[in-house]
Amino acid sequence: MSRNLVCLAAFLGLIIQVQAAEVSVAVAANFTAPMRKIAQTFEQETGHKAILSFGSTGNFYAQIRNGAPFQILLAADDETPIKIEKEGFGVAASRFTYAIGKLVLWSKQPGFVDDKGEILRSGKFQRIAVANPKLAPYGAASLETMTQLGVLQALQPKFVQGENIAQTFQFVATENAQLGFVALSQVMTDGRIAQGSAWIVPSSLHAPIRQDALLLVKGKDNPAATALMNFLQSDRSRLVIRSYGYE
Repeated sequence: MSRNLVCLAAFLGLIIQVQAAEVSVAVAANFTAPMRKIAQTFEQETGHKAILSFGSTGNFYAQIRNGAPFQILLAADDETPIKIEKEGFGVAASRFTYAIGKLVLWSKQPGFVDDKGEILRSGKFQRIAVANPKLAPYGAASLETMTQLGVLQALQPKFVQGENIAQTFQFVATENAQLGFVALSQVMTDGRIAQGSAWIVPSSLHAPIRQDALLLVKGKDNPAATALMNFLQSDRSRLVIRSYGYE
């Protein structure tokens, strides 16, 4: 390669490095798997890097109010981003729904959960995992579902409560609980449930789990943050999101 070409390649590489940026993203635990895929494609296509933190939406709310350096929030609900925006921590008019979540009653054991959720009425299990309803919207949807079915009072003594939906999933995956309410995205890959047995909870049994994204004030001047907000609304991202069971 000639010296001129070497210099040009080095110059172009420097431009890419200068233009590339990092964005810090607070991601609801239920969206872990799809967001990892999206972030990888985002980096390949834009050069920007998304630094991902996963946890409960309730905890992220408290952290953002206390000055955490997050630049984008991908919440597990739509209420928290609205509150953050009203309180001055979010960029006005940047909020949009990136996914509508689905709740599933899941067991690692094949054949344990029937396809109509009748096992909840039978109560033939020792422990059921549920996410903290005060911190996790999927936990709130779980309680709403059990209330609608008339089984909440009978099942409460069997609850094993996770701080977020990721911990709740771990309780069931490690069989510390025989079954539990988790996000469909945690047990679905490429449009199918990978293992165990499950009942996908009808959306009529709980309020819609509308998950909103919000550009935070700390990311308003970051080109990587703007690029990621746009990328989340692209067809490429939507294909990934749907493959994990979201609407």
